[in-house]
Amino acid sequence: MPFRFDTLAVREKTDPATGAVVPPLHLSTTFAQSAPAEHAGYEYSRSGNPTRAQLEEKLASLEGGTHGLCFASGMAATSAVLSLLRPGDRIIASADLYGGTYRLFDQVLKPFGLEFTYTDTSDVTNITLGERTRLVWLETPTNPLLQLTDIARVAQQLREAKRDVLLVVDNTFATPRLQRPLELGADIVVHSTTKYLGGHCDVVGGAVVTSDEELYRSLAFVQNAVGAVPSPFDCFLLLRGLKTLSLRMERHCANAARLARFLEAHPRVARVYYPGLPGHTAHALAGRQMADYGGMVSFELRGNVRSFLRELRVFTLAESLGGVESLVCHPATMTHAAIPEAARVERGFTERLLRLSVGIEDYADLEADVERALYRSEEG
Repeated sequence: MPFRFDTLAVREKTDPATGAVVPPLHLSTTFAQSAPAEHAGYEYSRSGNPTRAQLEEKLASLEGGTHGLCFASGMAATSAVLSLLRPGDRIIASADLYGGTYRLFDQVLKPFGLEFTYTDTSDVTNITLGERTRLVWLETPTNPLLQLTDIARVAQQLREAKRDVLLVVDNTFATPRLQRPLELGADIVVHSTTKYLGGHCDVVGGAVVTSDEELYRSLAFVQNAVGAVPSPFDCFLLLRGLKTLSLRMERHCANAARLARFLEAHPRVARVYYPGLPGHTAHALAGRQMADYGGMVSFELRGNVRSFLRELRVFTLAESLGGVESLVCHPATMTHAAIPEAARVERGFTERLLRLSVGIEDYADLEADVERALYRSEEG
């Protein structure tokens, strides 16, 4: 019988050898063969590992796909997808995107002959296909301004153009619990599993999910040939994290929504970016495309940023996001520092912009922490 999302996230096949409810951790790097090139499905852990295979199968099922591939980081997963392209190919990407993705595109892949065009994809009419366009890369919600792109409309636009253009969606912020891009027409979904899927700030990883057999085979070849795969123990931690994904996302979303409303009403806050607020430009789209509005909140401070950050006691100033702990980030000097200043200003990543990864702590403590820091921070 088909299972619903929460059941899929929790359920594991019992170990046939022992009946263990928690699947065993397979640390072996190599596997016995009965004869040359004859084995039980595994030969070397870079090429395949039983623990990794369980994680890949689970991630595919949660995303509504048929094939999953896991990598050592989100950037390794992104690199694998872009390796499908060839010199001269053009990529259209969301202008508001993670600084590490921009760095990979602009400083690593561009010199190899790939061409990148950055645009505000929240307005799908900005996505103008050319003869050499081979891939559209979307973050939705984006990092850090939490803009949304209508995935279904972009997919329809690509179909109507009748061009061989891949639609790739970085679903890290939303997770499959809130958004399923493959069901909306995307070809490939990418994740930094370091974030919400792991959920505890204790494992780094990445994943790619697709339902296209040919794409899967090409990506699986890259995964094995390049070898940027996660360790079995990392996969084990991710499998454990996925079991509580739904519960965690409910609390992340609830806390974030309340904190966004609090910030919006505060006199020392200039602007709040959160799709759950009725004033957000994509609030209606978020209601259609997502099951909830997410656990990320960005805002522009009227006061002194460094002073505000010094006063926080519950929120920790740190990179990354999606863990149970609440984190605060200054994108201009941290996650998006790789983007040149002029480009950051053009995109709206101001020096007063802060990004919150709202955790699952007691909401009253989170609000009190932010309120105290706002009032104690220096003005100007």
